[in-house]
Amino acid sequence: MPVTSQLLRGFPRAKVLASSLLPCQQHQSQFGPATHRPASRHPSHVWQRHQPSRSYRKTSALHSYILTPPQVNSILKANEYSFKVPEFDGKNVSSVMGFESNQLPANAPIEDRRSAATCLQTRGMLLGVFDGHAGCACAQALSERLFYYIAVSLLPHDTLCELEAAVESGRALSPILQWHKHPNDYFSREAQTLYFNSLRTYWQELIDLTSPGEVPETREALLNAFKRLDSDISLEAQVGDPNAFLHYWVLRVAFSGATACVAHIDGSDLFIANAGDARAVLGVQEEDGSFSAHTLSNDHCAQNEEEVTRIRGEHPSSERKTVIRQDRLLGLLMPFRAFGDVKFKWSIELQKRVLESGPDQLHENEHTKFIPPNYHTPPYLTAEPEITYHKLRPQDRFLVIGSDGLWETLHRQEVVRVVGEYLTGVHQRQPLTVGGYRVTLGQMQGLLEERKARVSSAFEDQNSATHLMRHAVGNNEFGTVDHERLSKMLSLPEELARMYRDDITIIITQFNPHVIGAQRQEGQS
Repeated sequence: MPVTSQLLRGFPRAKVLASSLLPCQQHQSQFGPATHRPASRHPSHVWQRHQPSRSYRKTSALHSYILTPPQVNSILKANEYSFKVPEFDGKNVSSVMGFESNQLPANAPIEDRRSAATCLQTRGMLLGVFDGHAGCACAQALSERLFYYIAVSLLPHDTLCELEAAVESGRALSPILQWHKHPNDYFSREAQTLYFNSLRTYWQELIDLTSPGEVPETREALLNAFKRLDSDISLEAQVGDPNAFLHYWVLRVAFSGATACVAHIDGSDLFIANAGDARAVLGVQEEDGSFSAHTLSNDHCAQNEEEVTRIRGEHPSSERKTVIRQDRLLGLLMPFRAFGDVKFKWSIELQKRVLESGPDQLHENEHTKFIPPNYHTPPYLTAEPEITYHKLRPQDRFLVIGSDGLWETLHRQEVVRVVGEYLTGVHQRQPLTVGGYRVTLGQMQGLLEERKARVSSAFEDQNSATHLMRHAVGNNEFGTVDHERLSKMLSLPEELARMYRDDITIIITQFNPHVIGAQRQEGQS
């Protein structure tokens, strides 16, 4: 078997046609072990995404039915995943105890993706959430490729040279990543050679740009990996591929888009690289046992004044009123940073040339038929991440990374409270609030009884991400999980679900305070 084939058996498999991603076989990576079973997916085409309300609309008029608790649990648990960091000689030497994740679709198919992997050539763990729009193709590509680009960016010069020498001589490579994947998280087998060739070109350039003994800086590595992968996505679409399927696939990836929020955790060093409106929030346990939220990323959208200033400053004053309209980029795109989305990056001439040479199926995609209004000075969009560094402390107990579907339904402080109480088993009995509603004494008694019952059944979920998802979808105006509301939201037909909420993807990473405390003492000594 050729070396390239050996190396690329780990890139995910997904056969993409005009209307679906088809099932694929399980396989393992020689970049890193993985097990995966694909799910059937159908691309939806939404650029101008609906903006869900932070409070759910009344659902009494919806054509839905009441699911039983087992049916609700089956839906909520379908995509849950957990990983526990192994102990050595009875001791966990990692600052990460493990993580739990889950996904709940609103789009059909879901446009969110998630990834988690351990870097084997360096230290550290990577966790990421990718929120797609105008289809799931770009988010799918990021979930397969971005961690390889980050891992390669983190490799010292000498290791990169060893990697290239092994490929040149046809020798097997040492794994780069150990993937931690749910069976529904799959890799695109057809694109593996294309993806590997782009990655190899990147590390060859890194060899030329670095010196023997040089070790990369994490912040720079994350920045370079994001920008280079977005550049490769664009270049692959421009060059095309002799294989008709791959030609169509690279164009779908480039013309769709995705935001990305990635955490790199190495000892007590936590880096967040964010491009878009997914979010990373740290759960901090205070001395009284309560939990507070410490946000580690900024949303790149119209509500971020610095982003608005940045974008307006990158274009002529004549475009001041048109570059951001109705809180969207050129009146169309909500996130102000994203991968792909070449409709907001390429010149009009380049778009027309690529589309004219593209396959006929691409012309059936509504988003390739138009040029954004007031399109004068591209690019308008960047995938350059904003990078945040945080030195972990013993009181930093967990990290929540979520797509915007989570944060649109729950405030970050509520997210941290729900997760903190779940992980510690300690419920902070806050004064019962009714959000300004008038309630009778009988209704108040019912609320108190419901809260008491909720405490006794709070740990029916075995996964913290599932537990948080239950609250995100089922919370009522009083801050408690309402089974009837939860049932109605989960039984909405596909064409209605997206009107009431977005896809939700959650990764919750739990830290080891004893290891972090010891590492901080070692660093100070």
